Amino acid sequence: MAKREQRLDGGSEFPAPGVDERSDEAPGAGSSSAGGVPDPEVLAKPTRRQFTAEYRLRILEEADRCTGRGEVGRLLRREGLYSSHLVNWRKARRKGALSGLRQKKRGRKPVEANPLTPKVKRLEKELAAAHTILDIQGRVAGLPEFSLEDGKDC
Repeated sequence: MAKREQRLDGGSEFPAPGVDERSDEAPGAGSSSAGGVPDPEVLAKPTRRQFTAEYRLRILEEADRCTGRGEVGRLLRREGLYSSHLVNWRKARRKGALSGLRQKKRGRKPVEANPLTPKVKRLEKELAAAHTILDIQGRVAGLPEFSLEDGKDC
């Protein structure tokens, strides 16, 4: 413990010369304070809060019952919510009570398959085969022994 001296005028104590005292410690506190120190580590990825449909509906009903000035604000502070939560939840409730308040899967929505896709693929294969046949016929027609005018085969 640091040696302390009294001021001559009877005021508060101050550390003796040459004794270091940390500014984040209370005067006279020991150098080891492992008991109440919060952990400074920050989580790599914070978790997103998820509210059940029943909780959302309960909060909306409480907010609807608020009639006095500042009651909705007190409710939001007590629950740790934002006013935008109420706005979004009210829109969802208008769409359809509990079903509108259910959690929706986040991210890109799956693309519905076109029912004509298999037919289009089959037609593309047929078209590719027809192009191949036409290409071969054109090459054969270009041969010196083959003539389309006289109608004779080679």
